[in-house]
Amino acid sequence: MQENSAAEKRGKREKKGEKAEKKRKLLFPADKKGRHIIRLMNLLRVLFVPVHFLVYPYKLYGHKKAGLGPCIYMGNHYCIWDVFYPARTTWEGIHYLMKESLMHVPVIGSWARRVGAIPAMRDGKDVRAVMDCVKVLRNGEKISMFPEGTRNKEGDGETFLPFHGGAAFLAIKTKSPIIPFVICNRPRVWHITHVVFGEPMELSEYYDRKLTQEDFDEADEKLKNRLYELRAEHRAMLDAKKKRKKNK
Repeated sequence: MQENSAAEKRGKREKKGEKAEKKRKLLFPADKKGRHIIRLMNLLRVLFVPVHFLVYPYKLYGHKKAGLGPCIYMGNHYCIWDVFYPARTTWEGIHYLMKESLMHVPVIGSWARRVGAIPAMRDGKDVRAVMDCVKVLRNGEKISMFPEGTRNKEGDGETFLPFHGGAAFLAIKTKSPIIPFVICNRPRVWHITHVVFGEPMELSEYYDRKLTQEDFDEADEKLKNRLYELRAEHRAMLDAKKKRKKNK
């Protein structure tokens, strides 16, 4: 009896999963201006971006406006609100990579499926997620990913968590630029968070070549190092400003 009951529960879960998968939207057509607009995402921007800014105020620096066409946002990760930083650089849709388990959470999962979120496993070896990302980028759309795979809750946050590979592979495979962004300080309620966006990075030196895993690892390491560089450059700029003020 217990085995039959367990089998029935599994069957119900599988049916629910199949129904939810049918509702999942992945690709969005471009409008006459070449923009891939996700209306529900824009509604969520209007509703929640002001709330986010009120609770976790922030200031954006650097390359704050993304152009048309595919790109991969790649940054470090502290909290769930981090998804709003890339969203402030464009009114186009962004396909966020998110934990597969969140797709089954009521309300969150439903919204995520309708705005084209891509479920992925934390180990970075999810073949289906990779295929979905390639489809999205080749359709001229944008994706956003946090290579750390989870929120960084360790220490003072100065050191990033180990990066999972994948960003470089997708950029090279689809010849899409990467927009690196770094959250320079851990977000705190009513304290300003500094977020720096770098210029789009083209990994063109790897295009049209037969690459080894070492090549992809090397490219991923370049991306990670760029985040450290952006943060160091930003802090040096802030220090220089402080010195100028003192000398006045």
